[in-house]
Amino acid sequence: MSAAAKTTAQNLINENAVVVFSKSYCPYCKASKDLLNSLDAKFTTLELDLEKDGDAIQNALQEISGQRTVPNIYINKKHIGGNSDLQSLQQKKELTALLAAAGAV
Repeated sequence: MSAAAKTTAQNLINENAVVVFSKSYCPYCKASKDLLNSLDAKFTTLELDLEKDGDAIQNALQEISGQRTVPNIYINKKHIGGNSDLQSLQQKKELTALLAAAGAV
C-alpha cells in the first residue's frame, strides 16, 4: 500500500468536516451526495475513478476504516460507513445534528 495514498486519504479526513470518497458512476455515491446536497451540507468529494492514484487511495481507506467499498463517508473525522449508513442516520433524525457538530451545516 502506498504511504502517499494513505497520507492523502488521512489528510482529506482530517482537514474537512465531511468527506465522501466516491466513484463518479456509482448510484449509491450519487444517493449519498444528493442527500448531503439536499441538507445544504458542505462536503468534500474525491472521485476515486477520476484520480490517477484512486486505487491506491481506495486500498488505503480499507486500511484506515476497514471499508473498501464506496461511498466511504467520514463526518467530523469519524467513519460513518456507506450510503445505507448515511441514509439510516437521516431516517433516525441523527444526520443533521452530526453535520451541525462538524460545522458542515
